[in-house]
Amino acid sequence: MRDPLTLAVAQPPTAPYDVGRNALAHAAAVRAAAARVVVFPELSLTGYELDASAITPGDPRLAPILDACAETGTTALVGAPVQGERGRPYIAMLAVDDGGARVAYRKMHLGGDEPDRYAPGAAPAVLEVAGWRLGLAICRDTGIGEHAAETVALGVDAYVAGTVKLPQESALQDSRAERVAVEQRIWVAVASFAGATGGGFAPAAGRSGIWAPGGRLVARAGIEPGDLVRAELR
Repeated sequence: MRDPLTLAVAQPPTAPYDVGRNALAHAAAVRAAAARVVVFPELSLTGYELDASAITPGDPRLAPILDACAETGTTALVGAPVQGERGRPYIAMLAVDDGGARVAYRKMHLGGDEPDRYAPGAAPAVLEVAGWRLGLAICRDTGIGEHAAETVALGVDAYVAGTVKLPQESALQDSRAERVAVEQRIWVAVASFAGATGGGFAPAAGRSGIWAPGGRLVARAGIEPGDLVRAELR
């Protein structure tokens, strides 16, 4: 029997382009969450600034997050632009733990102005933590039914996403998460950007949430930067 997994969704305050300052906010959220896994919003390390420079997993500015994860035994799923092939970066999710940072997933389904700068990721991804298999998604991925289906086909216990949405898109964000939880009978966690950021998200929606298999909402954050909620997955 595997142990329950405590998972949190966090919406830290984010300064545009300031990776060092944002890493400190992420580290504070990791410590406050007291969870085995903490999920952060899309591009949480830079803000939703599509011209931000790519970050490498070895970037020394990530040290505060690595330290917090090592102290707490946490895996943090952090949003960042990362370098790609032929000069086109990816919108990605970094997995950070006591072993360091690595690119865990590259966003497959780009939207808005993203294709002008970024390349789409090639395939779904699963991250295993403490015996739990987490399917990874970023924002528009969650609205593509095939993405959830292909990810679940890899064998997952939860579908976790980092997003950025406008306040008027909150209901859409919720309906996408609930649909996956209902149709796939798995846990769904969405970390949604809060506060003002680039791309016209001024403010962003916040209201991160966690849904149980079958679609019941079990945890809900507010609209303010700095809020976080957690749930125990069984």
